[in-house]
Amino acid sequence: MGSNRRKPAARDDSFMYERIAERIAKLIRKGTYRTGERIPSVRSLSTQMKVSISTVVKAYFHLENRGMIEARPQSGYYVRHQPVQAAVEQEHALSTAIPTLVSVNELVMMVMRDGSNPDLVPLGLAAPNPENLPVDKLNRILSNVARRNRNQGVSYDFPPGCERLRVQLAQRALRTGCSLTPDKIVITSGCLEAVMLSLRAICRPGDTVAIETPIFYNLLQVIEMLDLKALEIPTHPVTGMSLSALRYALDQTTVHACMAIPNYNNPFGSCMPDEKKMELVKLLAKHNIPLIENDVYGDLGFSSIRPRIAKSFDKKGLVIHCSSFSKTLAPGYRVGWVVGGRFQEKIERMKAVSNIATATLPQLAIAEFLATGGYDQYLRKIRGIYSRQTSLMAQAVTRSFPRGTKVSSPLGGFVLWVEMPEKVDSIKLYEQALRAGITIAPGQIFSASMKYPNFIRLNSAYWSKEIEDAITVIGTLAKGMT
Repeated sequence: MGSNRRKPAARDDSFMYERIAERIAKLIRKGTYRTGERIPSVRSLSTQMKVSISTVVKAYFHLENRGMIEARPQSGYYVRHQPVQAAVEQEHALSTAIPTLVSVNELVMMVMRDGSNPDLVPLGLAAPNPENLPVDKLNRILSNVARRNRNQGVSYDFPPGCERLRVQLAQRALRTGCSLTPDKIVITSGCLEAVMLSLRAICRPGDTVAIETPIFYNLLQVIEMLDLKALEIPTHPVTGMSLSALRYALDQTTVHACMAIPNYNNPFGSCMPDEKKMELVKLLAKHNIPLIENDVYGDLGFSSIRPRIAKSFDKKGLVIHCSSFSKTLAPGYRVGWVVGGRFQEKIERMKAVSNIATATLPQLAIAEFLATGGYDQYLRKIRGIYSRQTSLMAQAVTRSFPRGTKVSSPLGGFVLWVEMPEKVDSIKLYEQALRAGITIAPGQIFSASMKYPNFIRLNSAYWSKEIEDAITVIGTLAKGMT
């Protein structure tokens, strides 16, 4: 008879190499190992970490692909470059923080119009490179679901939206630390509509919304369109919104809602630690203020560990979670979603009134892609691509831009936030770059009060010799202003 003893559980080494790579990457970012310095040998790190030599080799190969280290024959591995110091947190006098009417729409529309011009090098818009997306697979799935769902595909899928997709999203929510049921999710036409519906459910014209600064300019457009005021809260380039500044602001000003991108903020690429997310949710709940959480980049972290969402700490239904597949999978499908908490019913009604329903076929196609496991396989690939390309672009900025330039060290996503010397005017730089056939995003459009005149945001979803040359051109133009 066979033994009833249970075999000891096998150690999960499936992503051990990524954990080791991230540990070394963190030591490099923090300055423990500097440019040109030798990192631990494969054998010594294998002994120290109690893992196989092949696991360490794989981790070092991963770091090589990210451009962080290089192998020197018969010598070992060395730091290839010192990641540039992250753009420092902007220190604003808390006593002067007042709600501001937003007026960035004209500038934003200019950037969006130029960014969609196929004849220009696309460094302005935060859009994924179609060459890296699973286009062929999605097209096949779309064709198949159209045939299988002949009538449903051309019919309205009234709010809350495609049930199969909502089931898949509810299942995936467990990875973010959140337990959801499909009936708590409303499908929207992208994340921006989710945010707009959320603000409309909470606020009235003239109300004040506390926001991170800098923040994605389209969110400022929504605030402007709804006649709301923005109260800018300083944001740390690594850990996100300053809670001390927010706490002070809440004591001084009547705030009706708070909006943040805790996971891989655009434009910093910062990721708020879990304990800080919990503190943010508790602080706002104490004041009975809803939090609108934008998690559109949450699946694009460079680590294999998916960060928790702020909604997972919500005890009072005050956190509204918004996201979409626009940055990860298919911008043109315009498929997003919102988890509305105590505002769920109102958001669902507003969705029905505003545009009746989100397009049905894209919902069905994405639901199929998720259900068959294609999405997770794709994410593993694209995270590595973005990690490597943001690193390569940061190196190119360091080589080409004026002395004193600082660039963010994102933990996820595919954008870089670049701070140049004060003499550089990013609007003028935008105009000069445009004449050279290149689009960038000037810093002023990331602030309700037009801060960041010497900052730009760059899109690193694209990388090629042409892109590298474009970075050199922008750097040369910036040098001409110093």
